Amino acid sequence: MTQNLRIPGPTACPEDTLEELSRQMINHRGPEFADMQKRIMELLKDFFRTENDVFIYTSSGTSVMEASIVNTLSPGDHVLGVTIGEFGDRFIDIANAYGAEVTRLEFEPGTAANPKAVADALAKDPAIKAVLVTHNETSTGVTNDVEAIGKAIRAVNPEILYIVDAISSLGCLPFHTDAWGVDVATTCSQKGFMIPPGLAFITLSERAWKAYETLKMPKFYFDVKKYKTYSDRGQPPFTPAVSLYYGLDKALNMIKDEGFEQVNARHAHIGEYTRSKARGLGLEMLAKGPEASNTVTSIRMPEGINAAEVLKILNSEYDTVLAAGQGKLMGKIVRIGHMGIVDESDIDAAIDALEKALDRLGYKKPAPVGA
Repeated sequence: MTQNLRIPGPTACPEDTLEELSRQMINHRGPEFADMQKRIMELLKDFFRTENDVFIYTSSGTSVMEASIVNTLSPGDHVLGVTIGEFGDRFIDIANAYGAEVTRLEFEPGTAANPKAVADALAKDPAIKAVLVTHNETSTGVTNDVEAIGKAIRAVNPEILYIVDAISSLGCLPFHTDAWGVDVATTCSQKGFMIPPGLAFITLSERAWKAYETLKMPKFYFDVKKYKTYSDRGQPPFTPAVSLYYGLDKALNMIKDEGFEQVNARHAHIGEYTRSKARGLGLEMLAKGPEASNTVTSIRMPEGINAAEVLKILNSEYDTVLAAGQGKLMGKIVRIGHMGIVDESDIDAAIDALEKALDRLGYKKPAPVGA
């Protein structure tokens, strides 16, 4: 029996991309690699909806979050960190680690950031140079309105840097870097791109490049200027994960052939389908309304049932892997990932297994209304 991996990354990979990973190595300083990198970087610009270059790091998603800080800010810079969960917290932690002066704007788990609250926080400190926002918070299953937050930021100060973690959204949900006024956007390979972990992507606006010229943050591997200099030669600055480039080349073309709007619509459908199936068990969603994520659904566990016990049963007896809650939500929720390659049958199997695990722990699905 194949394991039903339903976590918000790494996601399951289609056979077509997995097959590409086994190809023989090529010279990453040679013409074949240069052709592939050029093709990939042009496709990534389409995915980011940007006219600016997109650079590829051989590293995790957190690396480009760090790169977005060290390539735009200096120690002592005032920063507004908007957080709706664990990954918003991580963004703040990274900025703090490099000596930025971060004002924390936190929202309740399961809710989205309020654009007016962001504007109000900026108005209180005219020295704020950058705003950090997570587009899609996988720890809570909430999607922030990046476009509305961007408009709120620009209404206060058009020169503030708008830095967005789009790691679990880009390639699945609508994202328009340039049109939404995003200065730095980041994502990585093991989410909507349907390949294994190991590649991360970043793009910078002209405003961000201008900030780069005056910053004082230490950096070496994450120095985006190195990536720009080498990309002009058709090379990466350091040894790349060549196999992952093969898979990425294939995956980007698969998604483009399906159509960006169709991919977004497919994720919207599977997100609502997952929530509907979970509600059918009488379970409550952590995130409700339009902010509910279409790449991961967070489900509250019934009173008296610990999520860890549910996950243990699912994994050991039903070959179904869901994700645990994080931080304050540990033991209180389970999370179902539905990004990349996923269809209704995958969700049906996961929800059926969840129902059986809950039944084992004493939970009974409520009878239908009117029954």
